[in-house]
Amino acid sequence: MKTFSRWMPIIGGAVAGGIIALVVASSSNSSQTVTRTVTTAAQQAALPASFSKSSGMTVNQIYKSTSPGVVDIVVTSQSQNPSLNFFGGNGNGGTQKTQGEGAGVVYNSKGDILTDEHVVSGATSVKVNFRDGKSYPATVVGTDPSTDVGVIHVNAPSSELHPIPFANSDSAQVGDPVVAIGSPFSLPETTTTGIVSQTGRSITAPNNYTIPNAIQTDAAINPGNSGGPLLDASGHVLGLNDQIETNNSTAQGQGSSSGVGFAIPSNTVASIAGRIISGESIKHAYVGVLLASTSAGGAEIAQVQPGTPAASAGLKAHDLITAINGKAITSTDQFIATVDNYVPGQTVTMTVSRGGQSQQITVHLGTRPAATPSGG
Repeated sequence: MKTFSRWMPIIGGAVAGGIIALVVASSSNSSQTVTRTVTTAAQQAALPASFSKSSGMTVNQIYKSTSPGVVDIVVTSQSQNPSLNFFGGNGNGGTQKTQGEGAGVVYNSKGDILTDEHVVSGATSVKVNFRDGKSYPATVVGTDPSTDVGVIHVNAPSSELHPIPFANSDSAQVGDPVVAIGSPFSLPETTTTGIVSQTGRSITAPNNYTIPNAIQTDAAINPGNSGGPLLDASGHVLGLNDQIETNNSTAQGQGSSSGVGFAIPSNTVASIAGRIISGESIKHAYVGVLLASTSAGGAEIAQVQPGTPAASAGLKAHDLITAINGKAITSTDQFIATVDNYVPGQTVTMTVSRGGQSQQITVHLGTRPAATPSGG
């Protein structure tokens, strides 16, 4: 890849144009070192005014209390096509080892660590480095590409494990101070500050579905911050840093911070991680529609995928969905987030405006395919 514009997350690729690539579902050359992720934006020139003794801990206090629970993750994988590695670069073809780096958060005293799915995707080996310099091999417990959440496990002594509490991401407000800790450009324990720039954003998951309720921030985050925490003023995890929107790139072709980054909300992370740790197979509810990126007064269907629950229910292109089970739907993002509250097999009633007439359509939710067909 050359210069990055629009969304530069995860695996590359973008949702652009007038349609959200969304078949809506629910719940969500050589050995070159590449960073597994990117995340948020330009570092503040000065400490945000909202960081004060009256409104929360100082950045230094947050770092001291949480950094023992932030780990550096080094991943080795086999690359079938080194010329198309994670952040770009040229290769000579053939299968070769590739190393990537990201960050993670200690979740519990049993050794479970949370990170982004794309950090550990395709890993043949995973190593976790703690702040005190000690390292331990890790295994991948499970991942969910639809929400970009991954869980790894280390057999480390309890003295190394310092879980960080999770915040309620629904309580995040624009202007709230935040701190990011991660391993940008292979510099572990890097700490940057910023604010919550906006809430309720939609970002693209590794399998091209949509992750709703993402937190936008301007805290400086770059390749290697993926999976690291975005912390609130109390030192609690508000989200996992995930991707950036940028038109900047390094000399090596890696995307770099432009001041617009996104974190997977902590409520989503905790919910999915808990299910993975309990051994549950993660499945998401599925409708089977492409939605217009913007629409007034609801979520407008741009296209119905054949053979899907939407098609079976009789939903049609240009239908405007205004409610689900009586809950008002005022935007595409709200539709995505609402469907995410259901599970496969449930039946919902959608209020649809079609040709100026309102009608009720019953949809039996299916199970989301592994990836969106042809990107949507």
